[in-house]
Amino acid sequence: MSLQVSVVMLGVANIDRAKKFYVEGLGCSLDQDYPGFARVTPGGGGSQLALYEWDAVAADAGVPAEGTGFRGFSLHYLTESRSEVDEVLGAAEAAGATVIKPAEAAQWGGYSGTFSDPDGHLWKVASAS
Repeated sequence: MSLQVSVVMLGVANIDRAKKFYVEGLGCSLDQDYPGFARVTPGGGGSQLALYEWDAVAADAGVPAEGTGFRGFSLHYLTESRSEVDEVLGAAEAAGATVIKPAEAAQWGGYSGTFSDPDGHLWKVASAS
């Protein structure tokens, strides 16, 4: 067996706001749309994002819904260029994200910045050049 990531499920406070952010703001395609649940595919394919009501995700996992702060993971979007990093951060901010760390040259030689979506999920946007 080989482990694969097919879908990343994000607990969100407001499904409509999350759909608008990911579909209209960041250009994902809406694949499934139900009350309390939506599934989107980022441009370029790859893994999908499932957007599910926060309390329902917690209940499904059997954990308390009160979790706050750093959740122990971040999503990463790897780009081809520094200008694309800036473009993605700008689009995310215009769609309602908060830029947590503006893009800058990284000590490992690349260029990256970080934003949080409207529900606080962290996204690092980086380029190797």
